Amino acid sequence: MATLRLRREVAWRWHQRGLTPADASVLVPPETASPLQESLDLVRFQEHKQAFFSRDATAAYLTARIAETQPAPVPEAARGSFSWLVRSLPLGDVSAFALALGLLARYDAASAPVFGSCLNDANRTEPALSLVQRLWDRPEQCLALADAGHPLWRFGLLQSTGPERWEAPFYVPSLVADRLLRADWAPSIALERLGARAQDLPGEAGALVDRLRAEQTGLRLVEVRGQVGAAYAAAVGAVAQAVGRVVYRPVAGAGADDPSYLHSLLALAWLGGFDLLLQEEPVAASGERRRLLPLLCGRRGLPITVYVVGLDQQDVAALPPEMLLPRLMVPGLSYAERLVELRVGLGDRAAALDGAVAEAARRFRFQAETIRSVCAGLTAHEGRLRAEDLFAACRAAMPVDSGGLTRPVTPRFRPEELVLPPPQQRQLDEIERAMRALTRVHYDWGTARVWNESGVSVLFAGPSGTGKTMAAEVLAAKLDIPMHYVNLSQVVNKYIGETEKNLERVFDAADATETLLFFDEADALFGRRTEVKDAHDRYANLEVSYLLERMERFKGLAILATNRRGDVDEAFLRRLRYIVDFPFPDVAQRRAIWERVIPPGVDASELDFDLLARQFQLTGGGIRSVAFNACLQSAARDGDRKRGKPRLSMEEVITAVKREYDKLHQTVTLEQFGPHAQLIEELERV
Repeated sequence: MATLRLRREVAWRWHQRGLTPADASVLVPPETASPLQESLDLVRFQEHKQAFFSRDATAAYLTARIAETQPAPVPEAARGSFSWLVRSLPLGDVSAFALALGLLARYDAASAPVFGSCLNDANRTEPALSLVQRLWDRPEQCLALADAGHPLWRFGLLQSTGPERWEAPFYVPSLVADRLLRADWAPSIALERLGARAQDLPGEAGALVDRLRAEQTGLRLVEVRGQVGAAYAAAVGAVAQAVGRVVYRPVAGAGADDPSYLHSLLALAWLGGFDLLLQEEPVAASGERRRLLPLLCGRRGLPITVYVVGLDQQDVAALPPEMLLPRLMVPGLSYAERLVELRVGLGDRAAALDGAVAEAARRFRFQAETIRSVCAGLTAHEGRLRAEDLFAACRAAMPVDSGGLTRPVTPRFRPEELVLPPPQQRQLDEIERAMRALTRVHYDWGTARVWNESGVSVLFAGPSGTGKTMAAEVLAAKLDIPMHYVNLSQVVNKYIGETEKNLERVFDAADATETLLFFDEADALFGRRTEVKDAHDRYANLEVSYLLERMERFKGLAILATNRRGDVDEAFLRRLRYIVDFPFPDVAQRRAIWERVIPPGVDASELDFDLLARQFQLTGGGIRSVAFNACLQSAARDGDRKRGKPRLSMEEVITAVKREYDKLHQTVTLEQFGPHAQLIEELERV
C-alpha cells in the first residue's frame, strides 16, 4: 500500500507541473516551494487533489488498488510480525501506514528518490510525518502521530533523527525491521542468549520468581547485585528458566551504550517475547554516563522484564513501586569454593604450587567462569609453573576498573632506598607480615567469619616529604600486589550521596583483586564529624560513617596518608590496624638519604654529605628534589663532555639547596652553607 500511495502522489506531482507520463521523468519534482506554502497548498488543494485522483486514469487506477489492498486481520500471525503488531497494539490504519512507510525506506533503496520527489526536495530521501500526511486521504487523521506518547514512538518502533518531529525524517530501527518482516527471524549476532542451570538459581530468589509468575501488564525491572565479577548471567538465566522465559543480553561492543540502540532493543524484546539483561554504565571520570533508568521509564508500557546490574540505590528508590520487583542477589564463591575450582582447574600442577593456590583463592575473589579461564591458560603453559605465574595470570584476568576514580601506580623504589627510624621500619615489617598471614589466619585459624575476611587498614601520618608514598610503594612491591592511587578530585563530589557512590565503586573494584589503595590527603575524606547544623552537615557525617563501615569490609591493604593527623576522626582511627608516624629525619637519616638518592652512575666524591645532612633540615622528598635538580644543572653544564663518568659537585648541590628553601619559602642563613656561603652571596647579588 505504501508504494501505491507514493506512485499516486508522484502522478499528482506531474499534474501540478502540467506533465504526463509520456513526457516527464518519474523523479522530476515540481518547482520548489517553502514548507509553509506546501502546508497551505495541502489544505487549499485537497478537494482538487481528490478530484484528480478520481478523474485521472493513472491516479484512479492506483486509488482502486489502494482500496483493494487494505490489510485484513491475520488471526494466526506469528508473534513479532507486522500483522501481529498491528493487531496487538492495536494500530489504526494511518499508524500502520506510517510504519509501513518506514519499513519501505529501510529495505528498498530505490524508494529514496521517490521520497524526495514527493517531498518536493531531492535531498530529503527519508520519510517524515509531513509525507505521511501528504500521502494519506484524510490529512487530519495524521495529527495524532506527532504525539510523543503515540505507541509507535513510545515503544521504539519508530525513531526520529531530528527535534522537529513533523518535518524530521523517521526510520524503523534495523533490529525492529528485521523482526517485523522476516518469518525466519533469529536473534541478531549482537545478542547472546543466557544459559540456564537449576543449580545457578540463588537460594533467596523465591520471592522474585513468585512475582515474575504473576500477570504482566508493563515493564518490570529487577535490580541485580553482587560482587564484582559475580555470575550475574548464570543467576538471571536460572531465574528466567524457573518462570519459563528466555533472556538475552547485548554482546560487548554491540552498541549497548547508544540510547537509540537500547530503545530498539527494548522494542525487539517485546516483539520477540524475551527479556533482557543490561549493565548500567558506572560514573566516568568526566561525570558523564549513559543512564538506563530514564530510558526504561520511557518504555514502561512494554510488557517485558529487564534485569539491570549496577543501578544506584537512590535511582532505584525513585522508581514506581509497581515497576520494581524484588532484588536478585547473586552470591559470590566462598574461599573454599574458589580453592576447589583452582585445584580442579590446575590439576596435577596445583600440588607443585604449594601454598600459592590457597593464597590466590583469597587474594583473587573470582567467580567460577573466570577461574576456569585462568586455569586453562596456565595449564597450556609449558615448563614449570611458578607462584608468580599464577598471580600474574589472575591479575591479568580482572584488572582493577574504577572508571577513572583511581590510577595505577608502578612502584619506583627499592626497600633499601627507604630510610626510616627503627620503630617505623618495624611497623612496616609488621604490616607486611600481617598481609602475608591473612590467608592462614582467616581460613586455617577461623577468623574470616568474625572479621568478614577483612584486610588491613593503615594510617601514615607525617609532614610532606617524609616518605609516606614511598613506603606505600615499597610495601606494594614487596607484597607483589597492584597499587592504586585514589583520585580524590574525582571521588569527592559536592552533590549529596555522590561521594559514597564513587567510593563504593572504588572499593568494589579493588575487592575483586587484592589491591593496595592509597588515599593521599585522607583527611579530606576521613575528617572529623561535625555538629549537625544543616542538611549538608548531616550528609557529610553520613559519608564518614559509610567510610568507616566500608573500610572495615575492605579485603585488601588500604593506606591513608595525611599530614594533619589531628583532623582525622577519632572513631576512624580506632578502626585502623596500624598508625605509622613518619617523623622528620634526623642527621643520621638525612645523611643516609643523601647517599642513596645520588644515582649510582654519578661521581659524588666531591660531595660533603656530613655538611649537607647536618646543616640542612630537609625531608627525604626535599633531598630527592635537590639531588635531581643538581643532576639536571650538572648535566647541562657538562653537555659537551664526551667521555668520563658524570660528576656532581658541591656547587650544583648547594645551589639546588638554596633553590629548594626558596621554593618552600623557608629562611636559611649564610652560616648554614659554611665554606660555600660566598657562592650563595653571589647568587643573591645576581
